[in-house]
Formats: sequence, structure tokens, C-alpha cells
Amino acid sequence: MNEIFARFQAADPHPKTELRYKDTFTLLVAVVLSAQATDESVNRATPALFAVADTPQKMIALGEAGVTDKIKTIGLYRNKAKNLIALSKKLIEEHGGKVPAAREALETLPGVGRKTANVVLNVAFGQPTIAIDTHIFRVSNRTGLAPGKTPLIVEETLNRVVPDRYKHNCHHWLILHGRYVCKARKPECWRCIIADICLFEPKTAAPA
Repeated sequence: MNEIFARFQAADPHPKTELRYKDTFTLLVAVVLSAQATDESVNRATPALFAVADTPQKMIALGEAGVTDKIKTIGLYRNKAKNLIALSKKLIEEHGGKVPAAREALETLPGVGRKTANVVLNVAFGQPTIAIDTHIFRVSNRTGLAPGKTPLIVEETLNRVVPDRYKHNCHHWLILHGRYVCKARKPECWRCIIADICLFEPKTAAPA
């Protein structure tokens, strides 16, 4: 476990989310939009959205139809637009327009589940949370790092086995590894920095 994360750290000492954002509110919005969508598709849509609605007040002023128009290239955009308006109202009514730094409060916001809350707590507030997306779930099971049948089990296992000094960056490393190396259809074992200690077999060979 130490060796795996030591290698990730050596290769990428300061991993970051690939979602583009300006502050805590726009981070929250971007993560909500990224559910069942790629970061790439979110990053294409958010510049136009954030240009006119980068605060809860401006999001409400833009209205559901306006938000829908800005994010219609993203999957599930109608439901997400509805959630962003409701989320913005709740932030103003219950949190003075600020994004709360507690999981329980975040998870009461429309469109915010455990994964989204974990990302916001980690990226915005520096907490050592581990957000489980499809990439982390796959990598954790495929490599033998943290096998589990549900995202929650994988999260709990990672929290138990990952050394504390690596926890803050853990989910960024695993997401990036799953996105670019340990890919869903075919892992690229020939260029993987942990291939010699990963339990996945048989290892894939480089294309001829």
C-alpha cells in the first residue's frame, strides 16, 4: 500500500481535479453537473454558465430555463438545472449563500450525494475524504487495492488501508489512473507504474 501511493506521489506530487471552477460554489456546481457525465463535457459548458451565474443569487436570477440552456450539452441536463436552482435557494436560505463544510449539510442539498460531498470537502476544504466514482471503483477492485461490491464498501476500505499521509490526494491519483491508464475496456498495463504489484491478471501487453 505504501509503495503504490509512494509511486503515485512521485509521478504526480500535486494531483488536482480536472473540473474547472473559480471558487467553492462553482466547484459544487461543476461536481453536481459531472454526475453521469464526463469532466470534459462539463468543462465545455461551465464557462458560459459561470460567466452569468457564479453565485447562488445569480443562478436563481438566471432561472431554470436559462440554466437549462447553458448546460444542455451535458447528460441529464433538465434534472440538473432543476437541482442547481433548488440547491442555490437552499444555500441562501440555510447557509447564508455559502457552501457548508460539513458532509451532513452538503448531502441535504438537491443533487448532492455522498460522492459529490466528498469531492467538495476534499478539494474546497482540504479534508482527506475519498470520493468513489466509476474509475476509483474499477481500479480499487481490479488491482486488489480495495475490493468491494458497492462504492461505500470501497470507500470504507480505502479509508482503512490508505496511509494517512496519502489520503488527501488518494482519490485524485486513482481517478486519473483509471481515466488514463487502467481504462475500463482494456487496462494499459505496459505503461502502468504499479503493474508489478497490482493483482490484475493477465497483464495486457503493449500494442504491436
